Amino acid sequence: MKSPLSIESLQNPKVKDMIRLKEKSRARTQSSSFIIEGQRELGLAIDAGYEVLSWYVQPHICKEQQQEAVRAKLEVQGNYLAPTHISQAVFEKIAQRGSTEGVIAVVKAKNHQLDQLIIKRKNPLVLVAEAPEKPGNIGALLRTADAANLDALIIANPKSDLYNPNIVRSSVGAVFSVPVAMGSSSEVLRFLEKLQANVYAAALQASCPYTEIDFSGPTALVVGTEATGLDALWLEASNQNIRIPMRGAIDSMNVSVAAGILIFEALRQRSIL
Repeated sequence: MKSPLSIESLQNPKVKDMIRLKEKSRARTQSSSFIIEGQRELGLAIDAGYEVLSWYVQPHICKEQQQEAVRAKLEVQGNYLAPTHISQAVFEKIAQRGSTEGVIAVVKAKNHQLDQLIIKRKNPLVLVAEAPEKPGNIGALLRTADAANLDALIIANPKSDLYNPNIVRSSVGAVFSVPVAMGSSSEVLRFLEKLQANVYAAALQASCPYTEIDFSGPTALVVGTEATGLDALWLEASNQNIRIPMRGAIDSMNVSVAAGILIFEALRQRSIL
């Protein structure tokens, strides 16, 4: 059997390229590629049709059986790309965390323009998040969207790079399993109008409790940031502003928690649970 390619030095050009992809949003944008680490995350990306450009294993961590599982997924797509072995030092330099099964890949990014989003169900349920910035919140929103099998997560006025390693990590790979689109708030509103979706904005102003709303028809649930809430455009365009009644001393909760409450009430009404 032919010996696998191997990279030992941190000065290797491919290693330097991967470090740039890990650390620089501009590098990811210019190359239309990004880093995935972890067998589960990489498997989800492959299942979702992402093109793997190269992949690397630390052989003392990623055993041959695990490598074979990745190869098998790639070969289903007709991709027979062999892995490159990397030293422990190289792995530690590129990896965000230690528990990634010794697998790292460079993957081609997808187009997330709003006009590329296809909604298949006739009675869709989508989540709109306006200007989320914290990678952890975006990752949690993606996990919630995946758990609910939403038709889409639409990010209005995006402030963060979707392929930020912290988003990929905190989403536990849901960034690959959930249909995601991005656009300005006005573009998203036009899209929702074509979808004939009822728009419900989570806000305190002129709102009613979310339990009083019928979410059984085509629905877009809109959430904003915890710091500033939603732009006035959303408050004016919504069919009804909704709120989650608070019983404590503060008047807001984490955006992903709020989104989860609203989403699963809509699912309950649709008798999906």
